[in-house]
Amino acid sequence: MFSKDQLEYTQLPLPDRQDLSDAEMLQQAEAYRDMMAKRHTVRDYSTRPVDQSVIEACVAAAGTAPSGANHQPWHFVAIQDPAIKKQIRDAAEEEERKFYGGGASDEWIKALEPIGTNDHKPHLEDAPWLVVVFAQRYGSFDDGTRYKNYYVPESVGIATGMLLTALHMAGLVTLTHTPNPMKFLGELLGRPDSEKATMIIAVGHAAKDATVPAVAKMKKPLSEILSVR
Repeated sequence: MFSKDQLEYTQLPLPDRQDLSDAEMLQQAEAYRDMMAKRHTVRDYSTRPVDQSVIEACVAAAGTAPSGANHQPWHFVAIQDPAIKKQIRDAAEEEERKFYGGGASDEWIKALEPIGTNDHKPHLEDAPWLVVVFAQRYGSFDDGTRYKNYYVPESVGIATGMLLTALHMAGLVTLTHTPNPMKFLGELLGRPDSEKATMIIAVGHAAKDATVPAVAKMKKPLSEILSVR
């Protein structure tokens, strides 16, 4: 993407400027808040397919995220191939069995009880799409030489949040899954050594009988998450 002869500072007039009234700002902020309050992590998926163009549009939205030095240190692999999804499920469940079988502390397992999770991960096959998020430790100029990426976890975290938001705005449900370790994903999906998998996101439509843990609706009030000085 980058060329060494483009590494200089130039300025552009601010594009896409918004000029909303105070009332309009509050209206949009509250509408967005209410929309995001309807987002749920879902483990039960229907067989209804999702067109690839929807996934592409959502990933493109994630790609607009801010990043350290604008290096955009992320890569997304979208998977609908049933055979690959099964391989991911098999590998992930193997790691999860180790986790629930003694790899995790008793405190951690206790903390997960209200969520109702275990080592059984059918959503990794049932969801029509899996999106695997990779963080890039370094990039390459157009001549093949390397450059270091900066603030990689922060940048990829922001992009991932924007992806989850875009998928929700498109009417889809998601589940974020982080088997540990995740090295198998890079090998399975043919990603370079410069990349590290950070998350698997199951994407699709909720099954008619889908449920969510009751505790998932318990969100901290604004007074606990905001301080104003």
